Amino acid sequence: MRKIGFLILFSFILSLTPVKADEGMWLLPLIEKLNIKTMNDMGFKLTAKDIYDINNASLKDAIVHFGGGCTGEIISDQGLLLTNHHCGYGTIQALSSVENDFLQNGFWAMNKKEELPSPGLTVTFLESFTDVTKEVESAVKKAKAVTEADRQKAIEAISKELSDKAKSRNEHINARVVPMYGGNSFYLIITKTYKDVRFVGAPPSSIGKFGADTDNWMWPRHTGDFALFRVYADKDNNPAEYSENNVPYKPKKHLTISLKGVEQEDFAMIIGYPGRTSRFMTSAEVEETRDINNKIAIHVRGIRQDVLMNDMVSDPKIRLQYASKYARSSNFWKKAIGMNETFQKLNVAQRRAEEERRFNDWVSKDKKRAQKYGMALDYINSSVIQRAEPRYLVTYLQESLANIELTAVANHYASVALAIINGDMDKAKEGINSLEDRINNFFVNYSASTDRKVAKAMIKVYKENVCEENRPGFYKIIEDKFEGDIDRFVDYMFDNSIFVSKESIDRAINEDPKLIANDLALQVGRDIFRMRPKLMSKIEKANENFALGHRLYLAGLTEMNKGVPMYPDANSTMRMTYGQVLNYSPKDAVLYEHITTLSGVMEKEDPNNWEFVVPQKLKDLYAQKDFGRYAMEDGIMPVGFISNNDITGGNSGSPVLNKYGHLIGCAFDGNWEAMSGDIIFEPNLQRTISVDIRYVLFITEKFGGAKHLIDEMTIVQ
Repeated sequence: MRKIGFLILFSFILSLTPVKADEGMWLLPLIEKLNIKTMNDMGFKLTAKDIYDINNASLKDAIVHFGGGCTGEIISDQGLLLTNHHCGYGTIQALSSVENDFLQNGFWAMNKKEELPSPGLTVTFLESFTDVTKEVESAVKKAKAVTEADRQKAIEAISKELSDKAKSRNEHINARVVPMYGGNSFYLIITKTYKDVRFVGAPPSSIGKFGADTDNWMWPRHTGDFALFRVYADKDNNPAEYSENNVPYKPKKHLTISLKGVEQEDFAMIIGYPGRTSRFMTSAEVEETRDINNKIAIHVRGIRQDVLMNDMVSDPKIRLQYASKYARSSNFWKKAIGMNETFQKLNVAQRRAEEERRFNDWVSKDKKRAQKYGMALDYINSSVIQRAEPRYLVTYLQESLANIELTAVANHYASVALAIINGDMDKAKEGINSLEDRINNFFVNYSASTDRKVAKAMIKVYKENVCEENRPGFYKIIEDKFEGDIDRFVDYMFDNSIFVSKESIDRAINEDPKLIANDLALQVGRDIFRMRPKLMSKIEKANENFALGHRLYLAGLTEMNKGVPMYPDANSTMRMTYGQVLNYSPKDAVLYEHITTLSGVMEKEDPNNWEFVVPQKLKDLYAQKDFGRYAMEDGIMPVGFISNNDITGGNSGSPVLNKYGHLIGCAFDGNWEAMSGDIIFEPNLQRTISVDIRYVLFITEKFGGAKHLIDEMTIVQ
């Protein structure tokens, strides 16, 4: 085991073979050994230490994990932060009201006192990234781990020991050990999280979400997908809970902004927090993703989203309540559609199968290799076969029934109901009190009338696609007491449930707590959510050898491709990707240029389609050509550009940097023609879509009137 870990690192470090600069989510501590020479040959003017240095300020100190699911960058010495509009969407929605709708109208704080606290929003800075493979493998060896479960137990123990030791040195840091390369190597990652983050500004959705679902994942793109926040700290610049006494964070490093713009084939680098890729997925896993995960999500989310959109269009309050929920759902829904299309067009499963054949041929030519790696693919494939049914069932459950909000919120009271049944009112009261904040927050963004329609649709779609023996128990109630009429059952449940509003819950608690225990919505919720642990247990049993097979497969691939650098799959740790600003041809006789402009916004305008409404002020600025210093040399206002950088979900909001490390854009999307990119990189097709920093500044100053924010930035021509 120890040799496998060393083998991977040894082959990486000693490699002299050049790699394609447009592919790779590279680990920052290995840039010096793996990437910097190629980067410099491409025109990059900085050193590896300018990117990552634990002893001195470097670019990594200006990059944050934003909210746990996106990336952001510090763009002033006063803690001003840039990310995507869609990354801040949930926060902006939570801070909005029908009377003061920041999603619809935008928002600009004209001074720091107007900046809005954002409860629950955090940003995390990377402190250091240390290879601890030797320590972990030594602990595994010492524990004499035989089974994969024994190995995992030993890894968890040493990981906790290393993390606790690191945290004992500084009360403000967090530490965790993260596996890489399928568990063949390990890194201790130390971070610092700031909890006082305030909303500073964002354009209206007609700019920040221009094109909405129609343009999502598409190029050419004309979306001003950005938002501004500010990080606050205590008087000593340390993380602190929100307080009026907190002050703007003083960063070790903030990004310099360039107005020079981009040209075809310019060097471009992105640093951020890509969420998850599966670049070593087998053909069986590709088929599983296509035929179970994606297929079910496409079908079920499409039905639910139609229900939500119909209500959102008809009622401004519901539009605001469900804006973030709809956006989260539709983003993956469209991605799943694109993935399945590209799986087919680009023969992804077949290409993965060919790689597996080459691997098996290589393994079979040497007895030692056969002994070490011969079972790797068998372990993976047998697990995929065994977990197929429970994965199908749990995916349908999660995509449909688990999205009925009434039964989900009712299920929160399951332990309260049990305490009431057992006559333990003190325990019931304790449970009720612990739920208070959660329930209050839930009902802010809840429409019982919309949820009623969703419930009818979801119960029907689950029944249509899951056989009787795998349905929750409440389906028998529908058959026995409602003659199979799902609509009548749902109407009865909503009409008689106390969980349709906070007021009715409070009334039941005060007048007759037994109503909680007897509520039909609670019974249905229990039926639904009891199923998931059982199904997950079956999946875990099927996966007993999956991790072992995956680890051996990656170790074998590394040995087979010795001398060729290999980056680990994305896992929400900071990574770097580098390449070029580059156009592409998606099909015969079509060429997509590398940049879009404000003229394209005006060409797409459709006042009768909410996705393509253009604010009058933006039209006036365009007509007057009032672009300030942000236009290109020909007087045209840029909006977005593309590069061949390698990103995925989680990179949203990442800074795009030029050869000097200056900020030129903010990444926010991938492109439709390469939606299989999480599984296999397509160098000729795969592109990162970014909003041009000049458009960000133009909208902030000229449209938003927030020049004071521009004044605190460091800007070069």
